[in-house]
Amino acid sequence: MEIAKIHELFLACDSISIDTRKIRPNSFFVAIKGDNFDANTFATEALSKGAKYVLIDNANYYIDERTIVVEDSLVALQDLARFHRVFLNIPIVALTGSNGKTTTKELIQVVLSKKFNTKATVGNLNNHIGVPLTLLSFDSNTEIGIVEMGANHQKEIEFLCSIATPDFGYVTNFGKAHLEGFGGVEGVIKGKSEMYTYLSQNDKTVFINLDDPIQAEKSVHFKRFTFSTLQSTADVKIEKVTANPFVVITHEFGVITTHLIGLYNANNVNAALAIGTYFDVPQAAIKEALENYIPQNNRSQLLEKGTNSIVLDAYNANPSSMAVAIDNFVQLDKPNKILVLGDMFELGAASLVEHKQIVDRLIKESDVQSFFVGKDFFANKAVAQNLHFFVSFDDFSAYLKEHPFVNSTFLIKGSRGMALERTLDVL
Repeated sequence: MEIAKIHELFLACDSISIDTRKIRPNSFFVAIKGDNFDANTFATEALSKGAKYVLIDNANYYIDERTIVVEDSLVALQDLARFHRVFLNIPIVALTGSNGKTTTKELIQVVLSKKFNTKATVGNLNNHIGVPLTLLSFDSNTEIGIVEMGANHQKEIEFLCSIATPDFGYVTNFGKAHLEGFGGVEGVIKGKSEMYTYLSQNDKTVFINLDDPIQAEKSVHFKRFTFSTLQSTADVKIEKVTANPFVVITHEFGVITTHLIGLYNANNVNAALAIGTYFDVPQAAIKEALENYIPQNNRSQLLEKGTNSIVLDAYNANPSSMAVAIDNFVQLDKPNKILVLGDMFELGAASLVEHKQIVDRLIKESDVQSFFVGKDFFANKAVAQNLHFFVSFDDFSAYLKEHPFVNSTFLIKGSRGMALERTLDVL
């Protein structure tokens, strides 16, 4: 069946799903094979739960005229998303980067939503499946689409751009994330810059943080809109940034006091401010949107547990985000500072070196007690009064139960697989 015809059937539905557990009435179900299952086998179940059409790539599971058979369901999903994007013909703002993608995406959305009907990537659906699903969630009422793109190897951003064909793009930063897949920091820079390549080749606009020398250099000949706290030539000039602990931005239209923790979140706020300015969102509306945004899902949340204050940033971690989080935490004017740091994943051959650098950095911070959790940190165990190492979370949890803390300020950060938010249960 031609993609145009499949698109007609898709438009007759109210939503799209790849998970029968989340099927809604009048939905369009796409059977995507997983590592441990064949979703073609769920086609009948999808229809019974209210799907209007099911798209499969194994004719043995054909049911009736509600069944669409294609050669490859994943490719069909991506082609359908590409077709739908052209069909809607709306401005698409895409973003990628090593750190801060999801927070920045949410900030951009709350700002642009003050003027436009916007839709954005839900959660972190930012890969070869998530980006198509995001595009297919946009409809005729959507005025601007915001698409987050993640990558852990070369050519991934290039491919996602070929589907979303963005009109605008922003790279949050180039950090030490997914080093194993990218083959080092230079590989990260090359991979994330694929968005710049797409935008420049298609005469589209990039949003650039001039305080990042890599971004500034790479975008000299691009069509760009810039922001900066240092460069007076920027299109949007940020006068002052502080964080103790909340990010406060001083701009020409006043002081913006956010609910985001840490200087490392300042550029995320600045990017949303700049993009809102580009799209002529009223200044008062930008300020209101940024001040009312409250982070969720273990991302830079400030919590209280008994007499303790906790900065919970346990959604993910890599050497770059870990370093800036530590730097920000160390400079806080707070008593009894406690760091709880979990292993950083997907670093490949660089893992032990990167974990050792974090440990070496904290040996020098005698006024901060640092608790390291995980086998890679444990492999770099060092002897110092302010350092404590645990090979597993269970060991760390047992220690906390025997040595309770009061009147302390915590930063909890680690890769998603460490699930360090569990610390809250034993504090």
